[in-house]
Amino acid sequence: MERSACSEQAAYRCAVTESGTEVGTRLAGKTVLITGGARGQGAAEGRRFAAEGATVYLTDVLAEGSAVAAEIGGTFMEHDVTQADQWEAVAKSVMADQGRIDVLINNAGIFRLGGVLAQDHQLWENTIAINQTGVYLGMSTVAPFMVENRSGSIINISSIAGLRGVAVAHAYAASKWAVRGMTRSAAQELAPHGIRVNSIHPGIIDTPMLQTFDDAGLRASVTERIPLGYEATADQVADLALFLASDESAYCTGSEFVVDGGMTA
Repeated sequence: MERSACSEQAAYRCAVTESGTEVGTRLAGKTVLITGGARGQGAAEGRRFAAEGATVYLTDVLAEGSAVAAEIGGTFMEHDVTQADQWEAVAKSVMADQGRIDVLINNAGIFRLGGVLAQDHQLWENTIAINQTGVYLGMSTVAPFMVENRSGSIINISSIAGLRGVAVAHAYAASKWAVRGMTRSAAQELAPHGIRVNSIHPGIIDTPMLQTFDDAGLRASVTERIPLGYEATADQVADLALFLASDESAYCTGSEFVVDGGMTA
């Protein structure tokens, strides 16, 4: 008899439903909240997590997130991460449904080109509001519920721009460095409560965000700098996020996980 893919994995990682469908179990019983879930990395994480048994809640300002949620059997809520009252509403809704939030992925973000000399104050304010303040509001809103359950995993999506300077995207780099710092400080504060906080630093990932590079004619030159020679997929970032969301990373907190094909090596 041909062995199934499920039979080749550890029992805790795979199961078979009554219909014979193989499903993962690495996040079985966990409730996951993912911002920026309408497309790109957020959507990929939602699909991956649902396939591993999680109950998934996706939020975004883009209504297309409802289609992704329907596809994976999850729930979608329109949500502006810069607004504290909307964070409160989202968190309370999830808690009312599930009684817990086990994993928070602060994935929502924007990327715009612009250096110091451009003096584009609106670009600066918008970028900081979404990429930095949005992460702060997410952690400060959701962490108290995790404290009640004495467990949780918070995953903040930073960037390799949070590990080095980026001359053409000053506000973006500043916001991603801030996410790196907030992750470390929150990890120290929340560790006694059983909550882990880590950051992921993607490099060049093939998502709609790369359209900015396309429009500026920079994509080819940037991709040429990747030692592995190709752009990653959103699924590859989702695989790393899955590890950090699961109990497999139970001893990881306050750390930075890079997925960049060697760009920062």
